[in-house]
Amino acid sequence: MKKERIYNSEVPEPPPGQWSNCVRVGDIVYVSGMTAREKDGQTVTALGEYEQTKKIFTKIGHMITAAGGVMNDITSMQIFVTRIEHNTEVWRARKEFFTGDFPASTLVEVSRLAKPEIVIEINVVAHIGCSGE
Repeated sequence: MKKERIYNSEVPEPPPGQWSNCVRVGDIVYVSGMTAREKDGQTVTALGEYEQTKKIFTKIGHMITAAGGVMNDITSMQIFVTRIEHNTEVWRARKEFFTGDFPASTLVEVSRLAKPEIVIEINVVAHIGCSGE
């Protein structure tokens, strides 16, 4: 098996030599921590957890689709939030993107993320085709 970097025009790539947004090895896809940054890769609108989560899952969906899968192929996710007391907003948004058996999930509060207006970051692992969709 070889490692393949996955690209999608809806999700800006980091500068060379920093990280890959998405990598596929066989049927396993790894999506790096996504935030609510805009397509310019810099701007983040100061939205709450619900709106940022929806924006992030939309970006993750673009990456999973580019890798040949669907959102329900995601098997694991790690969610980092700066305000754990708003966790129900994260779960509310998550329900709009997944059906059936939800991915295994970890939710962790952190003191801060890359920019003060970023209140959530999510990374995922998917097994393409596992959902049968």
